Amino acid sequence: MAKEQTRRTLESLQFDNSYARLPQQWYQRTEPAPLKGARLAGFNAEVAQLIDLDPCSVTPEQLVCYFNGEKSLPGAEPLAMKYTGHQFGFYNPDLGDGRGLLLGEVVNHKGERWDLHLKGAGRTAFSRFGDGRAVLRSTIREYLAGEAMAGLGIPTTRALCLIASEHYTQRNGMEPCALLVRVTPCHIRFGHFEYFYYSRQHDQLKLLADYSIDRYYPQCREADNPYLALFLEVQERTAELVALWQSYDFVHGVLNTDNMSILGETFDYGPYTFMDWHEPDHIANKNDDQGRYAFKRQPEIVLWNLSAFAQALVPLVPQEALEQALTRFMGRFRYHELKRMRARLGLQQEDEGDAALVVELRRLAAANRLDLARFFYHLSEQPAEELLASELGLCESVPELSEWLKTYWRRLALEVASPPIREAQMRAVNPRYILRNYMAEEVIREAHAGNYAPLNDLLPLLREPAKVDPKLDRYAGMPPDWAGAICLTCSS
Repeated sequence: MAKEQTRRTLESLQFDNSYARLPQQWYQRTEPAPLKGARLAGFNAEVAQLIDLDPCSVTPEQLVCYFNGEKSLPGAEPLAMKYTGHQFGFYNPDLGDGRGLLLGEVVNHKGERWDLHLKGAGRTAFSRFGDGRAVLRSTIREYLAGEAMAGLGIPTTRALCLIASEHYTQRNGMEPCALLVRVTPCHIRFGHFEYFYYSRQHDQLKLLADYSIDRYYPQCREADNPYLALFLEVQERTAELVALWQSYDFVHGVLNTDNMSILGETFDYGPYTFMDWHEPDHIANKNDDQGRYAFKRQPEIVLWNLSAFAQALVPLVPQEALEQALTRFMGRFRYHELKRMRARLGLQQEDEGDAALVVELRRLAAANRLDLARFFYHLSEQPAEELLASELGLCESVPELSEWLKTYWRRLALEVASPPIREAQMRAVNPRYILRNYMAEEVIREAHAGNYAPLNDLLPLLREPAKVDPKLDRYAGMPPDWAGAICLTCSS
C-alpha cells in the first residue's frame, strides 16, 4: 500500500542515487557551470508533483539558484554519463553527456524513482568540441514537446522547469543559452549497452543489464534468460512507441541509437515535427540529406536500432535467439498501430478490413495534403457530409474521399457501441490541438524578447488537447502560410 504523499521542499527531496554507486568509469562527476543572468522562464507544477515537490513551496529564486549551479542541491550527485551509439548509421565511440548532467534520483512516496537531469549545464569530459550549452530555442521546443506527448498519451520525458539567461553562444547566429531540468524514470540509452560491447567490457555490460533489469524490468528475473527477456520488453515498448508516432504523424528527426531509451519513451527532442499535412516522405531534420529519418522510415529505422541493441547483448544472449526476437518487431508494431488507429476511428471491435481502411485513408491523405489531426477531430464531432467542407482544406479528390467515407460508415454499422460512447472514445484520442512548429516558433520569438507568458499559456492546452480553449482556439485552425518556411536542424 502506497504511503501517504508528503509534500517536500527542494531542499528535502528524497534522493537515492543508485547510478552514482555504479563503477566510476561509467561516468564523470562534475558540477554545473552557472549561466550569467539566469532567470526562471517556466515551471511545471504537474511534474513537480511526480517527485513530491510542493509547487507552493518553491520560489523562482530557489529554482534558479539550485539548478543553475549557484548552490548544490541537497542530495544531488551530478554526473555526466558515458555512452556511445550509431549516428546516421555510423558508430561513434566518443559520445556521452556532453551538455547534460544526471543530478540524481528522487524517490517519491509511491516508491517511484525519478531521474533529474540538467540539460545545458556546461562542458563535460564528453563535450568534444562543444561548449556544453543548450539554447533557449531548443529547450523551449523540448519543454513543449514533453507536455504535448504526455497529453496525447505517448510515452515521453518531461521537464520540471526551464531557466533562461543572458549568456549567449554561437548556433544559428548568437543565441541565448538556457537550462532544462528533465524528469524521467530512465536515462539509459541503447548507446550505454553499445559502449560496453564495442569496448569489450563484457563484465560491465552484464552489470549494466543486471542494473537495468533490477531497476526497470524486475519481472525478467523469472525468465530462463533474463537478458533475452529484457530485450523483448524493450522491443515491445519501442514497437508501441513508434506505432504511436506514426498514428499521430510525428517525426522524431534524429533516431540515432543514443537517442533511444530502454524504457520506450520519446527521448532527446531535436528537430521533431507534428506534420501539418500527411506527407510520408517528410524529413524533419534539414541536416538529414539522405532522408534516413523520414517519417515513413521510422519503423524500419527503429528496428535497425533494436538490431544494434541486440548486437550489444550478444555476449549475454545467443545470437539466434536475438535474431528470432527481431523478426517479431514489425508484427508488434503493426498491431499497436492498428489498435490506435481503430481507436481514432471509433472502432472498438476488430474487423479484417480495418487495416485496408487505414491504408486507404493514408493514401488519400498523402495524395491530397490532408491534415489528419484535424480530419480525425472533425470525424468525431461532425456527420460525414460536413467533413467535405472547405474549412478542412479537403482535396480535389472529393469523389475518392466520399467513397472512403461511405466505406467507413458501413464499417461503423458493425459496431455495437452507441454513438455517444463511440464519440466519447474518439474525443479521448483525437486532439483538437496538436503542437505545430509554428506554435513553438511563436513562443520562441516572444521568449527571445523576454516574454515567457505565451510559453506558459500553451502548456495547459497541450496537456488537455481535446478540451476547447477559447483564448487559444486559433491553434485549432490551419497553420499560417509562413509555417512552411520553418527550418529545423540538429541544433533545434
